[in-house]
Amino acid sequence: MPVLPLTSPSYPNHSMASTPVSSRVPLIFRRLHRFQQMDFELALWQLSYLCLAPKRVYRNVYYHKQTKNTWARDDPAILVLLFGCLFVVALAWSTVYSYSAFDAVKLGFIMVLRDFLLVGVVMATLIRLFANKVLLSPTSHSSPTDTSVEWAYTFDVHTNAFFPFFLTLYVAQLFLLPVILRDRWVCLLVGNTLYLAGFAQYIYGVYLGLSALPFLIRAEILLSPLLPLFTGYVVSLLGFNVASHVLRAYFTS
Repeated sequence: MPVLPLTSPSYPNHSMASTPVSSRVPLIFRRLHRFQQMDFELALWQLSYLCLAPKRVYRNVYYHKQTKNTWARDDPAILVLLFGCLFVVALAWSTVYSYSAFDAVKLGFIMVLRDFLLVGVVMATLIRLFANKVLLSPTSHSSPTDTSVEWAYTFDVHTNAFFPFFLTLYVAQLFLLPVILRDRWVCLLVGNTLYLAGFAQYIYGVYLGLSALPFLIRAEILLSPLLPLFTGYVVSLLGFNVASHVLRAYFTS
């Protein structure tokens, strides 16, 4: 008689049930506290080229996929830099509106938690659903892991698209504030054009991010919001000051 069993004993599969909730959180968030492992030099390079040549940033996605078998970045250095930028800008806006120190810190958390993270979670979820429903190629010749767009990557896309948007509507608008709030049509033109540029940059950034994935098709559909955006911009030039209404709602809420 054999001493050892010929087949391995069957045990209940507790792998899914025992999977901790933290493992479901994208790696980039789980590493936010590991500052010593962050590559801030690469993050600064990426932020710079997101404004100068954003396509170059997405060329590194292929290298990341080959080396780590994931399209999404795992280094949260870019998030830390964005958080810092948002807090600095919050202090600048607080100075303009004569906020107290407490209100200035509160505004910083609002910009980070609501404007960037909450909006990012919503946008990443919507972009992922849309990409997997509409843009996924039915005959993908990629690896078996490329059967869908991962949520962490669509959050990366939001992060990359957010930075030019941030520079336009959080930084440039701050410096142009004395101009765009004047009751003149030329000032209205400058302010509304600023918002057109900011949202157009975000839409284009989302398009670049998804068009970089080889197993997606018809990514040009993502540029379709530019048409209603430009239509609304033209209509607003008849006398609706977008900057004035947005800033009033943002800083008096």
